[in-house]
Amino acid sequence: MPSLIEDYALIGDCETAALVGRDGSIDWLCWPRFDSDACFAALLGTPEHGRWLVAPFETEQLRIMRRYRRDTLILETRFETPDGAVLLIDLMPPRSRHSNLVRLVVGERGHVVMRMELVIRFEYGALVPWVHRLEDGTLRAIAGADQIVLRTPCPVRGEHMSTVAEFTVAVGETVPFTLTYAPSHLPPPDPVDPSLALAEAEQFWNEWSGRARIEPGEQRDAVMRSLITLKALTHAPTGGIVAAPTTSLPETLGGIRNWDYRFCWLRDATLSLLALMNAGYYDEASAWRDWLLRAVAGVPAQAQIMYGIGGERRLSEWEVDWLPGYEGARPVRIGNGAHGQIQVDVYGEVMDALYQAYRGGLASSEDGWSVQRAFLAHLAEIWREPDRGIWESRGNPRHFTFSKVMAWVAFDRGIRTAEECGLEGPIAEWKAIAEEIHADVCAHGYNAELGSFVQSYGSKWLDGSLLLIPTTGFLPPDDSRIAGTVRAIEGRLLADGFVMRHDPAEVETGLAHGEGAFLACSFWLADAYVLTGRAEDAKRLFTRLLGLRNDVGLLSEEYDPVARRLLGNFPQAFSHIALINTAHNLARSSKPAEQRAGEAELGE
Repeated sequence: MPSLIEDYALIGDCETAALVGRDGSIDWLCWPRFDSDACFAALLGTPEHGRWLVAPFETEQLRIMRRYRRDTLILETRFETPDGAVLLIDLMPPRSRHSNLVRLVVGERGHVVMRMELVIRFEYGALVPWVHRLEDGTLRAIAGADQIVLRTPCPVRGEHMSTVAEFTVAVGETVPFTLTYAPSHLPPPDPVDPSLALAEAEQFWNEWSGRARIEPGEQRDAVMRSLITLKALTHAPTGGIVAAPTTSLPETLGGIRNWDYRFCWLRDATLSLLALMNAGYYDEASAWRDWLLRAVAGVPAQAQIMYGIGGERRLSEWEVDWLPGYEGARPVRIGNGAHGQIQVDVYGEVMDALYQAYRGGLASSEDGWSVQRAFLAHLAEIWREPDRGIWESRGNPRHFTFSKVMAWVAFDRGIRTAEECGLEGPIAEWKAIAEEIHADVCAHGYNAELGSFVQSYGSKWLDGSLLLIPTTGFLPPDDSRIAGTVRAIEGRLLADGFVMRHDPAEVETGLAHGEGAFLACSFWLADAYVLTGRAEDAKRLFTRLLGLRNDVGLLSEEYDPVARRLLGNFPQAFSHIALINTAHNLARSSKPAEQRAGEAELGE
C-alpha cells in the first residue's frame, strides 16, 4: 500500500519529477519527461509496479525526520535506530545530456544496517525489463525504447525480478547510488560523480532561490518553498508549467474522479505570471508567456483548455486497467479527455495573461497582437454559447457565470492593450461587446433572492470560481453584489472553514462530485477578504491554510476536512500559485488581486 499523499516529498530536474516517501521509497517517476510513462508506479499500485527503496533493514523503534536543504530541492531524510543514524540524501541534479537520480546514504552515528530494493517496471508497471551487468559492474535495464542504468559500489544481486542489496553504513561513511535514464538505442550513459552532482544541484538551487524578491511579513519560508515547487514543475526546455507531476490521485478516497494532471492548463496562466513576476522571476514568466503564445497559435476556434508541455494538442484519455489505483481509487487515467472541451473562460485567460505580461515589462510582439485580435474576433461569435466551465464539467454545457465574466475580461484586456500600446484594433466594437457581456452577466448570473452571483444562469448553485470576480475588475470589491457573493459562499461552500469549489446542493441533484475542499478556492476566499476590508479574517484563513502543508511544505489539490488528509494530484501548482499570491496580497501595497484588475502596478 502506498504512503499517505502528505507523506511524499518532491525531487526533480525541471524536466521530470519523483515522489519520495517518508519510508525512503520512491514510488513515482516518469522518465524522461513529466508526461512520459512511469517506471516507478507503486504510488498507484504495489511495489511490484515499480519503486526504489533505500531504508534501514529493521523498522522497529525507527525514528524518521526529513527536510529540504534550505531553499533547494535536495531532500534529506534522517533515519534513527537504536544502533545509529543515517542521512538519506535524494536529488535529481540539473539535467545535462541525461537525467540522473542520485541517492547518498551518509552515516552520522553508530552503524545502521540498510536495505536497497530496486523494482523497475516500464510503461506504468507493465513491462519487466531485461537486466544485465556490464563489465564495469553497471547494471543496465532495458525494455522497448527505455533504458536505466544503476551504478553503486555496493554489491547488489537479482531477486524476484528486482535488484536488492543489504549493507551497513558506519559513522563517517557514504554509500552512493545513481540511476540514469537514456533511450535504449544509445550506449549506456557515462557515470555521474554523486558528490559533484550534489554540489552542482545545491549551487543551482541556491543561485535560483537567491534571486527571489520576498518582502518582510510574507511568510518567507512558505512562499520560497512554493516558488521552488513551481520552478520544479516547469519544463525547462519549453517553459510549460504542469499542473502536477502525477495522475489519478483521487479527489475522494476510493472514488472515480481521478485525472491526469501532467499537462499545462491555460486557467493557471495569469495567476502564474503574477506569482512569478512579483517574486522577481521574469525569465520564468517570459518563458511561460512564450509557451502560451506558441501553444494557442493557430485557428482560434481550435484553442484548447490545456496542452502538453511542448504545446501538444492530442492528450487522448485511456485507462490503465492493470493498476489498482491509489488506495483502490479507480480508474487510473492517462491523458485527459477534457482537452477537447469548449471553455469560454480560456479566451479571457489568454488575453489577461498577455496583458499582464505587457504591464510587467515582458516583451510583446506584433505576432502576439495578431493572435489576440484573432481570439477576440472568434470570441465575439461564440461568447453567447454554453460551455463546460472552469472545472471541466463532463455534464451538459451551461452558461457558466465565471465563463461569461472571463469573456468580458478578454475584451476589456484587448481594449486596454490597444489603447496603452497604440495598437490597431476595432476598439469601439470591443467596447460595445464588453458592455453587452457585462449587462448579460449582471442580469442572468446574479440571483437577487440569494444576494449572490451563481454558478450558471438560472441556477441557485454557488461555485468557488465566483470568488475571482472582484480580482478581474468586473465589479469593484465594495459593490454589494460582491459582498453578498462572499457571504453566500461562506454560508454554503465552507467545510471546516475551507472552500468547496462545488455547491453541496448541486451534488444532491445526483452530480455526486465527492471531493474535498479545493485549496486554491480557499486561498481565493482569503484574497476576497483582503479586497473587501476583512484583513483579520484573511490572515486567520491564510494561517489555517499554511497548516495544511505537509512537513516539507507541500500542498495537493484538495483537503478532506473529515479524514484530515490531502487529496488529489500532488504537489499541485495551482495551490502553490494561490499561496504565493495570497501572501503577496496580505503583505504588499501592490497586491496581485489589484494588479489583475488594473488597480495597481507591479513593484508599486
